[in-house]
This record gives sequence, C-alpha cells and structure tokens, in this order.
Amino acid sequence: MHSATPECCSFIKASYPVSFTKLNSIDGDPAVALSNVPRDWDYVADIHRAYESWQIERFPGFRAFFEASWRHFQPRSGGFSVAGFGARAGRPDSESPAYLSHQKLRLTLPEHPREAARNKLDGHQAIAVILAGNDPNRYRYPSATSWELMLTALSERYPHAKLLLIGRIAASEDGNRTISRLDRNEVDRLLASVPATIDCFNLPLLEQVALMEASNLLVAPHTGFAFAALCVDTPWLALPRAGQHEYFCNSVPFYSLIPDRERYSPELLGSESVPLVDSDEDGDGPRIPSMTVGRFRAEIPQIVAAAERLIEGRISYEQALAEHFPRVLAAYGGDRSRIYSTDQIAEQYLG
Repeated sequence: MHSATPECCSFIKASYPVSFTKLNSIDGDPAVALSNVPRDWDYVADIHRAYESWQIERFPGFRAFFEASWRHFQPRSGGFSVAGFGARAGRPDSESPAYLSHQKLRLTLPEHPREAARNKLDGHQAIAVILAGNDPNRYRYPSATSWELMLTALSERYPHAKLLLIGRIAASEDGNRTISRLDRNEVDRLLASVPATIDCFNLPLLEQVALMEASNLLVAPHTGFAFAALCVDTPWLALPRAGQHEYFCNSVPFYSLIPDRERYSPELLGSESVPLVDSDEDGDGPRIPSMTVGRFRAEIPQIVAAAERLIEGRISYEQALAEHFPRVLAAYGGDRSRIYSTDQIAEQYLG
C-alpha cells in the first residue's frame, strides 16, 4: 500500500494512487486497481460526474471504475455522498461530513517548479493559454486559425507579454493520460505565426501549474486543467462550449465568453448534440457554431476587453459572479434547472 502526503495540499494526510485511468475503454480490472486502497472510511465522497448519465454513457471506463468503487468502499456513514452540488449530484439523501461551503481551495506549489517557471519567463509578463482539452471531438474547440486571431490580438494589446502554450500532446493514443486534442502541426503553426508564443507542452505537470501561477491571465476553453489556474489565483478568460458553463469559481475573478443564444441557436450551453458547420471557413474540418472562425473574429474586441479587465484588476470576484450567472441563465432561455455550481453559489446571483 502506498501512502504519501501530497506536495501541494497540506490539508490531505495521505493519498492512494490508483492505476486505472482509461476513460474511453475498459482495459484492465478497476477492482484490482483498487485492491490496495483501504475499504473502510468514515465517509466516501464521489465526484458529481459519476451520476451524470451523459458522462457514464460516453466513458465506459469511467463508469466501470465508479461501479467498482461502490462495491469496494464501505463508508461507516452508510452511503456515498457528493459535496458541493446538492440534490443535482444524484445522492441527495446520503449523510455527508461536516462541510463549510464557499471556501478557497489553494494549491501550494513546491519551490522547484516555481523556480523553473521564473527562469522560463525571465521577468516577462505572461498569459497562459490552453488550446484544447481532452474531448475526443476536436470540433468542440477553436481551430488553429481562431487561436491565431485571438493570440495575435492579445499580443498586440500586451506586446511585452509571453504567451505560454501549455498542455500535453501524446506521441500516440495510449489511453492512459489526459491529452489536448490537437496535433503538433497546430502548435508549430502558432509558434511560427505569433512570435510571443512559447512552447510549454509536455513540461512536468507542476511546472505547468507554476507557469499558470506566474501568469497574469489564463485563456482557455472549459477544461479540467483550467481549474488549476483558479487554485493558484490566476484569473480565467473562459471560452465555453456546448454542454458546459463555468461553475467552479473559487474566489478568483473570471469572465466567460458565453455564446449569443439567438445567433447560435439551437446550440445552447446545455446541449450535448449540436448541429455542425460541415466545413469552417479555414477549411479545418467541421466545427460547432460557437467555435467557428467567424464567431471568434467577430468577438476579438470582447476578448481583448475582457482580458484587460482581468489583467488590470478592474473586475472583482463578486462582479464576475454577478455578471456571469444571469448571462448563463439567458443562454439557457431562462431555464434555471440547467444551472448548477459548486456550493450552489449561482443561486445567490439569480434573484
């Protein structure tokens, strides 16, 4: 049995790594992977996604792991709970541990990755950029052409800033690690066309988080790795897509470039099946409407203005929340049932 104190989370006493990470397929036995983890706990808390039907239908490995965990763990409280999402999470009647809502989650990084980040920036201002997440559908993220437009505009507005392209590109699909759904050619194109960009792909994970911590802003689609920026106090300019809105806010200012409902209808934030533009104007394959080149070209002024507010500290966390959730509600056509957030913080801003 392996036990270790996590480097970045002093509030966690021990961790038990589990070597079962394949989401898209079932390769291996999750029960075997869990065999060295203690079975008896006072409480067991699941991630809310374990109870979202579209998640477990899309990722059979994800489903297999949680089914195995429900057989393996024996919580003394009598059931499994989900902290922070209430009844929407799927376990409304389970007993939960004492819980203080609206806390600030912060990662304390070791000095070595912080030093590596400082050396790479060499005193320059920085904007961190995540180009794509790990959704297998590349059409759900901006194309290289769209990123070229956005990065060029940000570089012109902040000519002394370095644009840090972070993430991971796998040499082959091994299914064992989360990767960005873009290829080396796209990254090389951006490095060539926008001189301020720096290739930070495939650096050690904590060094990439340290680069986000050292940056004045993160620009990224809605992807799990972007949440790390909020845990090191870096503001986030988010580029949401169909099916997701920003719900983890963590006391850090942010701005979400929510698609216009009328212009991109029937593609709503809550849709999992959306119509595709068969061929985007740059010829880079199909794209969902809110991720097209035309949309980003038209919204460059809004993107730059949002970056200015966040970088220059002209939007507080409270302002960000007060602006965000009413805009999300409008994108859902006034349907409050579609809005969720950690600790149900959205309810405070919807009247």
